[in-house]
Amino acid sequence: MSSIIDALPPSLRLPPHLSAHKYFFVCTLTVAAWDTLVLSPRTWRLMKTQEWPLLKIFFHFLRVFMPIEFIIVGVAFFDTKWSQSQCEKFYLFEPICTAILLAVCSAVHVIRIHGIYEKSRPILFGMGGILALQVVITAICCGFYRSVPLDVGQGCIAGPKSNWVGLYWVAPTLLYTVSFGLAINRSLQSLQQKPMSPWKLMLRDGLNLYGAIWIVNMVNMLFWFIAKPTGIEDPIKTIVTSMAAVLTTSMTLRIILGVRGTLAQGGSFSGASSSAATGSTSHGTTHVLSRTTPAVNHTFQIGSRVGAQTYTIDDMRAGADKGGDWVDPAIDTKSSMNDTKEVAFEPGVKITVNTEVEYDSFERAAK
Repeated sequence: MSSIIDALPPSLRLPPHLSAHKYFFVCTLTVAAWDTLVLSPRTWRLMKTQEWPLLKIFFHFLRVFMPIEFIIVGVAFFDTKWSQSQCEKFYLFEPICTAILLAVCSAVHVIRIHGIYEKSRPILFGMGGILALQVVITAICCGFYRSVPLDVGQGCIAGPKSNWVGLYWVAPTLLYTVSFGLAINRSLQSLQQKPMSPWKLMLRDGLNLYGAIWIVNMVNMLFWFIAKPTGIEDPIKTIVTSMAAVLTTSMTLRIILGVRGTLAQGGSFSGASSSAATGSTSHGTTHVLSRTTPAVNHTFQIGSRVGAQTYTIDDMRAGADKGGDWVDPAIDTKSSMNDTKEVAFEPGVKITVNTEVEYDSFERAAK
């Protein structure tokens, strides 16, 4: 049996850890391809929006840069004709590109957390300082990678020269830990205004996305500092790095897509906008135009922001039938609600439709 194994080419005679590394990288490429395909419709819709804030620019950069990076890395990893001399010129490609990828993802977290904390300067300066530290540390660590000495046909992999090079992943993991903690804290604060179940809270604020990023980076840290290689040719320390980079990018893209409203300056906090909309309907006056049909009474309630008026309108065509117009002088003295004119509402208008059924009318009709 051993003679048969020895007769195999090096590309098929793989050590256990290297074999696991290759299988795991196949999973990484699958996730990257799936993510690129699934997010294509939402990417196109975001592309068509007029504004181009930083979050939108970063989104499209990550969408293109991430699959290109790992397609190139995959070619070097699985090409059986890739020589070690070629690898010596190429091995820094993945650490450098991944450092850029992580820097952009971390910048998205800084901008988004700054946005949900209502543009807080301490949040911006604190997380911005961690981001700057991350950029410096990853840039320094890239100079202490080496080409893992594999046999011809086993691929090209970049590995650390020393154990302390794991600081490359400590800095972004620290930032994602702070980001996850601040996101949870902001969500818990919103429960004082509008209580809801933990499941709904998690989905509304995307806490599952922040949590997934934190978990995958912590698992990667365990491999870096706990896993012990059997020799300099053992790539076990870097077995999870590619998957960590891909999942971090994938979840960060979904954090951007989860922003409600504009992306400018990091967007706003979903809980704050919903509570503001809820509270706005309790302030203001009510104007009524109504018409009751024999069976059904339609009531349209249009509530605007705090300080504006609230209107209840039943079948707005009634005014048009009499030759009159419904006018909101606070908005536009020329606006009306009939078949030929439009009413301009302020941003943030909330519309609720209530239908009341008169069951007595149905009973009389049945008799």
